[in-house]
Amino acid sequence: MTKIGILSDTHGYWDDRYLQHFESCDEIWHVGDIGSLELAQRLADFRPLRGVYGNVDGQDIRKYFPQVNRFTVDGAEVLMKHIGGYPGNYDSSIRGSLMVKPPKLFISGHSHILKVKFDKTLNMLHINPGAAGKQGFHKVRTLVRLTINNGSFSDLEVIELAE
Repeated sequence: MTKIGILSDTHGYWDDRYLQHFESCDEIWHVGDIGSLELAQRLADFRPLRGVYGNVDGQDIRKYFPQVNRFTVDGAEVLMKHIGGYPGNYDSSIRGSLMVKPPKLFISGHSHILKVKFDKTLNMLHINPGAAGKQGFHKVRTLVRLTINNGSFSDLEVIELAE
Protein backbone atom coordinates (compact mmCIF):
# COMPACT_ATOMS: atom_id res chain seq x y z
CA MET A 1 0.00 0.00 0.00
CA THR A 2 1.42 3.35 -1.09
CA LYS A 3 -0.07 6.74 -0.25
CA ILE A 4 0.55 9.47 -2.82
CA GLY A 5 0.29 13.26 -2.65
CA ILE A 6 -0.29 14.95 -6.03
CA LEU A 7 0.03 18.61 -6.95
CA SER A 8 0.53 20.73 -10.03
CA ASP A 9 1.00 24.29 -11.20
CA THR A 10 2.74 25.70 -8.15
CA HIS A 11 4.58 28.20 -10.39
CA GLY A 12 7.23 28.56 -7.67
CA TYR A 13 4.73 29.38 -4.91
CA TRP A 14 5.52 27.61 -1.64
CA ASP A 15 2.91 26.83 1.03
CA ASP A 16 3.98 25.03 4.23
CA ARG A 17 0.63 23.24 4.13
CA TYR A 18 1.92 21.10 1.25
CA LEU A 19 4.03 19.27 3.81
CA GLN A 20 1.24 19.20 6.40
CA HIS A 21 -1.20 17.60 3.96
CA PHE A 22 1.41 15.20 2.56
CA GLU A 23 2.69 14.10 6.00
CA SER A 24 1.00 10.70 5.67
CA CYS A 25 2.19 10.19 2.07
CA ASP A 26 4.95 7.86 0.95
CA GLU A 27 5.66 9.83 -2.23
CA ILE A 28 4.85 13.23 -3.75
CA TRP A 29 4.13 13.66 -7.46
CA HIS A 30 4.33 17.09 -9.13
CA VAL A 31 2.64 17.31 -12.52
CA GLY A 32 4.52 20.29 -13.92
CA ASP A 33 4.82 24.06 -13.89
CA ILE A 34 6.91 23.57 -10.78
CA GLY A 35 8.39 27.03 -11.14
CA SER A 36 11.61 26.70 -9.15
CA LEU A 37 14.23 24.14 -8.27
CA GLU A 38 14.04 25.33 -4.65
CA LEU A 39 10.38 24.27 -4.43
CA ALA A 40 11.17 20.88 -5.99
CA GLN A 41 14.08 20.40 -3.57
CA ARG A 42 11.93 21.22 -0.54
CA LEU A 43 9.39 18.61 -1.62
CA ALA A 44 12.14 16.06 -2.38
CA ASP A 45 13.74 16.66 1.02
CA PHE A 46 10.40 15.82 2.64
CA ARG A 47 9.36 12.74 0.63
CA PRO A 48 10.54 10.97 -2.54
CA LEU A 49 9.48 13.19 -5.45
CA ARG A 50 8.48 12.19 -8.97
CA GLY A 51 7.53 14.78 -11.52
CA VAL A 52 7.40 16.16 -15.02
CA TYR A 53 8.22 19.59 -16.29
CA GLY A 54 5.53 21.97 -17.50
CA ASN A 55 5.40 24.54 -20.26
CA VAL A 56 6.60 27.40 -18.01
CA ASP A 57 9.48 25.44 -16.45
CA GLY A 58 12.95 26.49 -17.58
CA GLN A 59 15.97 24.44 -18.54
CA ASP A 60 17.06 24.18 -14.89
CA ILE A 61 13.96 22.14 -14.05
CA ARG A 62 13.94 20.28 -17.38
CA LYS A 63 17.37 18.86 -16.51
CA TYR A 64 15.85 17.03 -13.53
CA PHE A 65 12.35 16.15 -14.70
CA PRO A 66 11.18 14.59 -17.99
CA GLN A 67 8.29 15.81 -20.14
CA VAL A 68 6.59 12.40 -19.79
CA ASN A 69 7.06 10.07 -16.84
CA ARG A 70 5.79 6.47 -16.98
CA PHE A 71 6.41 4.21 -14.00
CA THR A 72 4.78 1.54 -11.84
CA VAL A 73 3.88 1.92 -8.17
CA ASP A 74 2.34 -0.85 -6.10
CA GLY A 75 1.05 -2.71 -9.15
CA ALA A 76 -0.37 0.32 -10.98
CA GLU A 77 1.22 1.73 -14.11
CA VAL A 78 1.17 5.54 -14.01
CA LEU A 79 1.70 8.06 -16.79
CA MET A 80 2.24 11.76 -16.05
CA LYS A 81 2.42 14.66 -18.51
CA HIS A 82 1.77 18.32 -17.78
CA ILE A 83 -0.31 19.06 -20.89
CA GLY A 84 -2.47 15.97 -21.32
CA GLY A 85 -6.10 16.91 -21.68
CA TYR A 86 -8.79 14.68 -20.22
CA PRO A 87 -11.03 11.73 -21.18
CA GLY A 88 -12.66 12.38 -24.51
CA ASN A 89 -10.27 15.24 -25.27
CA TYR A 90 -6.67 14.10 -24.74
CA ASP A 91 -3.92 16.36 -26.03
CA SER A 92 -2.53 15.23 -29.39
CA SER A 93 0.98 15.04 -27.88
CA ILE A 94 -0.01 12.12 -25.61
CA ARG A 95 -3.14 10.63 -27.23
CA GLY A 96 -1.21 8.00 -29.20
CA SER A 97 0.66 6.72 -26.14
CA LEU A 98 -2.58 6.49 -24.17
CA MET A 99 -4.42 4.63 -26.92
CA VAL A 100 -1.61 2.16 -27.67
CA LYS A 101 -0.75 1.32 -24.06
CA PRO A 102 -3.11 2.89 -21.52
CA PRO A 103 -1.79 3.07 -17.96
CA LYS A 104 -4.03 2.43 -14.96
CA LEU A 105 -3.62 6.11 -13.96
CA PHE A 106 -3.02 9.15 -16.16
CA ILE A 107 -2.21 12.42 -14.40
CA SER A 108 -1.98 15.80 -16.08
CA GLY A 109 -2.03 19.43 -15.00
CA HIS A 110 -1.91 22.69 -16.98
CA SER A 111 -5.61 23.62 -16.97
CA HIS A 112 -5.65 24.66 -13.28
CA ILE A 113 -9.02 22.85 -13.17
CA LEU A 114 -9.40 20.00 -10.69
CA LYS A 115 -10.83 16.96 -12.42
CA VAL A 116 -11.03 13.28 -11.49
CA LYS A 117 -12.67 11.10 -14.10
CA PHE A 118 -12.64 7.43 -15.05
CA ASP A 119 -12.13 6.78 -18.76
CA LYS A 120 -14.29 3.73 -19.48
CA THR A 121 -12.94 3.40 -23.01
CA LEU A 122 -9.34 3.01 -21.82
CA ASN A 123 -10.17 1.49 -18.41
CA MET A 124 -8.02 4.21 -16.85
CA LEU A 125 -8.38 6.75 -14.06
CA HIS A 126 -7.52 10.34 -14.98
CA ILE A 127 -6.59 12.96 -12.38
CA ASN A 128 -5.84 16.63 -12.80
CA PRO A 129 -5.06 17.94 -9.29
CA GLY A 130 -5.87 21.54 -10.23
CA ALA A 131 -3.39 24.24 -9.23
CA ALA A 132 -1.57 24.49 -5.89
CA GLY A 133 0.04 27.85 -6.63
CA LYS A 134 -1.41 31.35 -6.80
CA GLN A 135 -0.63 32.24 -10.40
CA GLY A 136 -3.56 31.74 -12.78
CA PHE A 137 -7.30 32.19 -13.00
CA HIS A 138 -8.33 29.49 -10.52
CA LYS A 139 -10.13 30.63 -7.36
CA VAL A 140 -9.29 27.67 -5.11
CA ARG A 141 -5.87 26.03 -4.76
CA THR A 142 -6.07 22.23 -4.59
CA LEU A 143 -4.05 19.09 -3.83
CA VAL A 144 -4.98 15.43 -4.21
CA ARG A 145 -4.11 12.38 -2.10
CA LEU A 146 -4.84 8.76 -2.93
CA THR A 147 -3.78 5.26 -1.97
CA ILE A 148 -2.54 2.62 -4.40
CA ASN A 149 -2.76 -0.98 -3.28
CA ASN A 150 -2.00 -3.90 -5.61
CA GLY A 151 -2.98 -1.91 -8.68
CA SER A 152 -6.19 -0.48 -7.20
CA PHE A 153 -6.94 3.07 -6.10
CA SER A 154 -8.76 4.09 -2.94
CA ASP A 155 -9.15 6.87 -0.39
CA LEU A 156 -8.93 9.63 -2.99
CA GLU A 157 -9.14 13.00 -1.27
CA VAL A 158 -9.31 16.52 -2.65
CA ILE A 159 -7.75 19.13 -0.39
CA GLU A 160 -8.68 22.78 -0.77
CA LEU A 161 -6.12 25.31 0.42
CA ALA A 162 -8.11 28.28 1.68
CA GLU A 163 -6.23 31.54 2.13
